[in-house]
Order: sequence, then C-alpha cells, then structure tokens
Amino acid sequence: MTIRTLAAAALLGATTLTAASAQAGEVTLKAVTAFATGTTFSRDFEAFVDWVNENGEGVVQIDLLGGPEAVPPFELGNAVQSGIVDIANNTTAYYPNLLPAGDALHLAQNTIQDQRANGCYELIDQMHQDQMGVKYLARVGDHMNYHLYLTKPLEGPDLTGLTIRTTPVYRAMFEKLGATLVRTAPGEVYTALERGAIDGYGWPSQGVLDLGWHEQTAYRVDPGFYQVDVNFLVNLDSWNGLSDEQRALLEQGAAWIEEQNAENIARNAAEAKAQADAGIKTITLEGEKGKLWSSTAQAEGWGEVTKTDPQLAQKLQACLLK
Repeated sequence: MTIRTLAAAALLGATTLTAASAQAGEVTLKAVTAFATGTTFSRDFEAFVDWVNENGEGVVQIDLLGGPEAVPPFELGNAVQSGIVDIANNTTAYYPNLLPAGDALHLAQNTIQDQRANGCYELIDQMHQDQMGVKYLARVGDHMNYHLYLTKPLEGPDLTGLTIRTTPVYRAMFEKLGATLVRTAPGEVYTALERGAIDGYGWPSQGVLDLGWHEQTAYRVDPGFYQVDVNFLVNLDSWNGLSDEQRALLEQGAAWIEEQNAENIARNAAEAKAQADAGIKTITLEGEKGKLWSSTAQAEGWGEVTKTDPQLAQKLQACLLK
C-alpha cells in the first residue's frame, strides 16, 4: 500500500470509524511501523499493539497496517502528522525536518522512567505537540547503544577515506572524524555493502542479523555511543478525539512496554554473541583513542542540537544527562 492509497484508506476508515464508535464505543487506530515487522525495532511496538488489543477490547484497538511497505520510513513522520495514520512507531532519525532538536533524544544517558520523573518527558511531549502535532506516547530503546560496523579494520578514531552510511543520529560525529557520508534507507544497505559502495554503517547493538547485514560485515567498533530512541507517536487530533478511558488505556500500555526496556541489557549480550558467532570481530578503542571516540560523539551531538535551539538544548541537557 503506497502512502497515497493509504491516505484514501484513512479517509474511508475515518468515516466507518465514526459510525462504529457511536454504536460500540470502541475506537480502532490505524498504525504503521517505520521498521519491517518482526524485526528488532518493530518488536516492542508489535508487543504494545498486542497488549492494547488484548486489554482494550470494547474500548480501543490498534490495526497495524504494516511497515515500510505501507509508508516509507522517511515519510512516516509526515503521515502521522497529517493523520494518514493515527499512530506510528518511529525514530527521531527519520523525522528531523519535523522536530529539529529531536536529535537530543538519542543523547540521553538516563531512562524513560527517569525522564518521566524529572519532567523531561513533558518537555519532549510538548516539543512533539507544538512542532509536529503529535502526542509523544512512549519511548523504547533504553540501554541500547549505537556502533560503527565496518567491512575493513580500523586503527583508531579516524574515519578518513571511509564511506559510511549514516542517518542524522551520528552524522555530525562521523563527519568530524573524517568520513564520507551517504544516506540510504535501511533496505538499501545490504546491496551497498555488497557492491563496495560503502565501507560501513552506523547501527545499534541489536538488529544487524535481522537484516542480513552480518553477511557483509567484518567488524564492530566498541565502545558504543548514544542510546536508541524509538518512539510511539499519536496524531494529536486522534489523541484529543479519544475518551479519557481510551487515552488511559494507551498510557497504561505505554508504561508496560517501557518497563520492557530493561530486557535490552540481556538482549545486547545475546546479540554480541550472535554477531561473534556470525564472524563479526570486535575492534575496541581503548585509552585515549576510546576517550576521543566517546567525547567526539557527545560534543558533536550536542553541538548540533545547540545550533538548532540553544535554549532548548540547555533544558534538554539538564534532564537527559545523568
């Protein structure tokens, strides 16, 4: 289903939804995930959908229409903003044009539970509402770092001469370290590696094997950097149109899935072993090399956010850093 046909389906769905809701009191939300269903970064959203559909019978249901085949990843932010879909599983890396300071989310050094306790969640929710017209419902990905994966060895934190597939998440860092950057959708990475068009890519500690990229990957660079942010976004009109009971149930589901973030610690260990078993060797940058790698990541990441909005960057640093 293309974004155009999905828009038509959304319009039809809105008509039938109103009638059904009036009769039964149950609302069905149309959902799309930016990641292929069944893969790592869609896993938690699919579990959330199952939880809502099990616990929200007669109140609220979610119809998961699919992943990138329904809406291309870099268009999903626009789709949930415009109401083509009601709820999206997305990452700020895929909607930087809609939320320019969103890069701050992956710079977090605390958990979503910490952010809810210290007021950061409310700040980030307000950013999403004001700038995108969406409700920031939940965040998953805590405890999961990003890494650089390569087809060739690396001696230190110097990426000069390497062509790296990037997203806005680590663009500034890799650029500072000398890499030539290429932006492609995840579905194009395998072929780019196979053809030698790129020498590597940034990706989290999990999910490489899901996509088959391990077949073209020789090395993972440690230490990891940043923290994954995969966010559940609800079109604001759709959210405001729900009853208190319906919103409360979605928030309960959000709290439930956010508790599952703790499982990423064990998942990271299992994934590292699986990568090693698949032949991916680890390059560990130690001492001054490791410090430069990590400090460059933080300095360049926050530098980008600060250039976008200095005052907002200061507020976000205060509540996202430990």
